[in-house]
Amino acid sequence: MRIGEAAAAAGTTPRALRLYEARGLLRPAPRTPSGQREYGPADVARVRVIRNLLALGLTLEDLRRRAHRLDVLVQDPVGSCGGRPGEFHGVVADRLATLDAEIARLTHLRQSLAAAAGEQESERKSE
Repeated sequence: MRIGEAAAAAGTTPRALRLYEARGLLRPAPRTPSGQREYGPADVARVRVIRNLLALGLTLEDLRRRAHRLDVLVQDPVGSCGGRPGEFHGVVADRLATLDAEIARLTHLRQSLAAAAGEQESERKSE
């Protein structure tokens, strides 16, 4: 199938498929004599896995670091992300640590802003 058909089957866009290929997440597609990319069912399945992992909060860089193991998730998508040491466990643990740090930063920022807003509100009431 051509790039538009493959993208539609995977629930994404042709632009995303080209990006995944450029980032090394998707193997370069074979070309027709006219130069158009040709994709098969295995490519569509891999793109679906990529999209699912991105939807879970992993980044393209996270996936690039484990691109050689994405086929494991195509074959066994349930429970493979964090359950197998050496597969995606380290990437998931790193992403969780990053998210925890960002949540802590945003919580502190929110508390600071709320405190500043409270100070301004009390100044207005005293006027």
